[in-house]
Amino acid sequence: MTDFTLQQIVYALVLGARWTVLLSLAAFFFGGILGLVLMLGTISRRRLVRLPALGFIWLIQATPLLMQLFLIFFGPALLGKDIPAWTAACIALTLWSSAYLAEIWRGCVLAVQSGQTEAALCLGMLRRQALRHVVFPQAIRMALPPTAGFFVQIVKSTALTSIVGFTELMKTGNILSNVTLDPFVVYGLVALIYFCLCYPLSLASRKMETVFDVTR
Repeated sequence: MTDFTLQQIVYALVLGARWTVLLSLAAFFFGGILGLVLMLGTISRRRLVRLPALGFIWLIQATPLLMQLFLIFFGPALLGKDIPAWTAACIALTLWSSAYLAEIWRGCVLAVQSGQTEAALCLGMLRRQALRHVVFPQAIRMALPPTAGFFVQIVKSTALTSIVGFTELMKTGNILSNVTLDPFVVYGLVALIYFCLCYPLSLASRKMETVFDVTR
């Protein structure tokens, strides 16, 4: 057993949490861009655009994130290409988050009453103009609370990346637990840091549900 002061344990965990936050932000940003493209593909009238987008979403949602992470990390190694744990974690979480964000946003777009789109078309707007000026502004308002809520899921899902050796908060906790032989204190602090990261996001999501009341 190695002696660590409480301050040293907290400092090491905070450093690990830094990578959790960076990975979460990267996955949310790049997943949001890809998710927007996928969402536009799923509402397209062209089957050649819509079906591949839906197929990708179904594939990602129907398989475990852990398996996707393994394939992305170990798959290139079979071809003689090593991929850093950070890159594998970022790609896996980006693909995973993009599929769910696309479905969240598609649901919000479809939730806008079709009569409004028809009215816009009757006024002479093209379909893309109706989407941009009538449908999307309302859909964005509905999408903000679940999007913020899903960001909480991204933060918690980063813990899985410790499996491939990425040293984020959970991996740092595992290392500290092994060397201090005091898992109760270490994992208690890990849980506290996750709570400090996720609870404000949950509160923000609830606040937005009130501010952007979709029932009005």
